[in-house]
Parts: sequence; structure tokens; C-alpha cells
Amino acid sequence: MNIAVTGANGFVGQAVCEVLRAQQHTVRPLVRNAHPAWPEAMAVGSITADTDWAQALDGIDCVVHCAARVHVMSETEVDPLAAFRAVNVLGSQRLAEQAAQAGVKRLVYLSSLKVLGEMTEPGHPFQVNTAPKPEDPYGISKWEAERAIQRVGQATGMQTVVIRPPLVYGPGVKANFQKLLQAVARGMPLPMGGIHNQRSLVNLDNLCDLIALCVHHPAAAGKVFLVSDGHDVSTPDLIRAMARALGRSARLISIPPAGLRLLGRLSGRQAQIDRLTGSLQVEIGHTREVLGWTPRTTLQQALQSLVQADLK
Repeated sequence: MNIAVTGANGFVGQAVCEVLRAQQHTVRPLVRNAHPAWPEAMAVGSITADTDWAQALDGIDCVVHCAARVHVMSETEVDPLAAFRAVNVLGSQRLAEQAAQAGVKRLVYLSSLKVLGEMTEPGHPFQVNTAPKPEDPYGISKWEAERAIQRVGQATGMQTVVIRPPLVYGPGVKANFQKLLQAVARGMPLPMGGIHNQRSLVNLDNLCDLIALCVHHPAAAGKVFLVSDGHDVSTPDLIRAMARALGRSARLISIPPAGLRLLGRLSGRQAQIDRLTGSLQVEIGHTREVLGWTPRTTLQQALQSLVQADLK
């Protein structure tokens, strides 16, 4: 199968390309700018409502759309929602329209769990039929992009598949997950021993395995799928798992979550503290049932691989 992958130089995109090639697909990596170190990648420029995808989509059977304007902690745009919509909604709609015109049979869209919201009550995970309730500009844009792509599919007959991952981790991961891992590696005391939350995560291997399955599985057409490692963890348990992967002892101090949240407000880090103390769970029974898929890699296995790759 001939498969085009947008955002092919990104954290997820690179891994998707590797998995698809290993499965003997012909992969066309699509990136914003050409780079001499990656001559096989095709540059398409910025993703907007005016991007010309014709050459990039010529002869392609399936598109895996990973490229996006991603969520950032320190937003600099005056109108963040407009900036997200320009790329994630209008740019994705343009891609879908031109893919349908080019005869692409299926488009697999990497969305986000943020479409459903930011937190869940412990023991009450998001499910595939949970009503979307995005709270920030990024989540809103991903929800609107899902609908735009699905409308194109319904109007043209091109099959669409939507995947909504929670936090993705693996070799090369950045942002808060990387910072937490580095803190554990340095043996820093962490005041999170009193947190009793539950969070769903998905490692890069499991996510790419599901994406590759959605490229060709007949039952995936027209569906939305939630994905995770299939085993939720509390923040203290995640820290302990990181410590085991690093061959260290976890240095956890118990501070009540209310105290941590107060510190977050006073330090301007409320969003980060909320994620560390709150729950965000997904139920993947629908994905298992429809696709016959099960996560192959455990949290501990994935952390061990991450440590070996990133902290040598």
C-alpha cells in the first residue's frame, strides 16, 4: 500500500513511518521544509487552507495525518484559537478535500483526547460515546478538524478514521513528561506521594501499532477510536515506574493535593499541577472489540526503552 504521512519528522510521525515501512508499505514522508538529511521526504510547506497537496498525494492509497499546530504551555499568539483553526481545521479540511480528489481511499487522523475534556472523575473514564467537551483552543480545533474531515468523507466516499490518544510518551518525548523523568533521574525529592489519581497514557509503540492497523482494517472505516496502554497509573506509581527503569529509588514526599494546587496557583504553574494531581482516564473496550487490538507494550517495558534511548 502507498501511504503518505504528514508531520513525518515529528515525534509520532517519524515512528509511524518506521512501523509502516517495517510492514512493507511504501511510505511517502511529508514535511513542511525539505532537508538534505532526509532526501526522500517531500516538502509541502505550511499547512493552511491554501496548501497544494496534489503532487504529494499522487498515487497514494492512504494518508496518515499527524501534522498539527500542537498544544503549547506558553502561547504567544494574540488569538490562539484562530491560529489553531488555521492549521488544524482549515489545513486539515484542505488536505481531506484534495485527498478525496486524488482518489485516496482512506484518511487516518491523529486527533487528541483533549476533544473530550481535560479531566475525569476516578473510575469514570472517557468512553468512545462520551460527548466532546473541549476546553482549550487546541482541543476545540482538534474537534472541529475531526468534524471537517468526516464531512469530506461523507460527501466523497473517502473512508475516514479518527484516533484520540491521551499523553503519548516514548523515545524523544519532551515537555512535562521529560522534565519529570529527568527529575527522577537526578534523584530529586518529589512532593507527590499523597496523590491518588488515575491517568491513562499511551506509549509510542502502542499508538503506532494502532495507527498501522487502522490504515487497512476494514472495520476501522468511519470509526473513532480511543487508545491507551490499557493500564492506568497514579502519578506516584508513574514516578516509581520511572525510578525502576532508571535503576534508582523513587524519592516521594507526601503533600496533600490541596497544598500542591495552592503552590501551583502561587507559582503560576496551576495547569501543570492540575495534570499531576487530577485524573484523566479512557476506556478502550470499543477499540479492542472492533479491531481485535490489544496494547502490546507495557508501561514498564516502554519506560525501559525510553531510558535506554534518551538517557544514555
